[in-house]
Amino acid sequence: MKFLRVIISLLRFDRTNWTALALCLFAAAVFWIFNALNKDYDTQLALPLRIEFDEVRYAPAQAIPARLDVNVHGNGWELLRKSLGYKVPVISVPIERPSGIHRIPGSALAPGVTSQLGALKLNFVALDTLFLRIEPRTTRKLKLVADIGRVTYRQNVGRISPIVVLPDTVLLEGPSNYLKALPDTLVITLPPRRVAAQYRETLEIKLDNDEFIRRDPPVAEIIFDVGPVETITLHLPLLRQPGLLSDKDSVSISVRLPVRDRERFTQDLTGVSVQLPELTLQKGESLRIAPRVLGLPDYATLVTMDSIDVKKRLP
Repeated sequence: MKFLRVIISLLRFDRTNWTALALCLFAAAVFWIFNALNKDYDTQLALPLRIEFDEVRYAPAQAIPARLDVNVHGNGWELLRKSLGYKVPVISVPIERPSGIHRIPGSALAPGVTSQLGALKLNFVALDTLFLRIEPRTTRKLKLVADIGRVTYRQNVGRISPIVVLPDTVLLEGPSNYLKALPDTLVITLPPRRVAAQYRETLEIKLDNDEFIRRDPPVAEIIFDVGPVETITLHLPLLRQPGLLSDKDSVSISVRLPVRDRERFTQDLTGVSVQLPELTLQKGESLRIAPRVLGLPDYATLVTMDSIDVKKRLP
């Protein structure tokens, strides 16, 4: 009981005493922090990194690291300022011929980093290897086409005109190897959309890793007309290739075309044919394929087509 009375009596401070106690604790904490910050420490910092090269002649083909982890030794005050982002040095690494350098060991960066740390002392570069991919800058012009496969139409309507892409080419500027690997034609894929009238939309020209590519222009306009269409079924004779046999002499195809072009299609039908592609089959080997439709007018779209069984003709 005496022990409890002693504890209770200690807690019976008036407001002035509690204020004095709080000030003492605050002063002690400040003294401890200042005393700790006056000492030297080892710590790891992430410093901004800038790879310097001739950006007129060269272009990055992948993201260049923007931070460099280093282990440093220094005064507590200096380390605190750097940790808070105050006067943080930007580590510059100049490269004269970047296309011939794909990796830089962390140890090779140490001398340049040391000279840029100011009051801090470098212990070591925490990064094992700095990987780079910088190539000569070049330009290439590609043809633009539109993929409308995800566009749908209301009942009994469809595309009734050629697809117009404005402009029909794009000039690309960027890393040479990346541009060389691109196909001659760049496809702009239209977003899913249900349309019933003329389609006209401006879309961005997109590529993989396009943050390293300059596009001129960056967008293209896609235009085509939509109107009444009909689907007709045709039975066409199959043109065989020498040395091949098929299980059918004719093929059934379905074609969608504008209603306004029905009479015109009847006249153009004489130029439409179905033909087996060139195949190399071994004796006794058979294959199920879809033949090729040749001569279909540009205003008509193939919807469905029979597949056929093909095998090599025995001698």
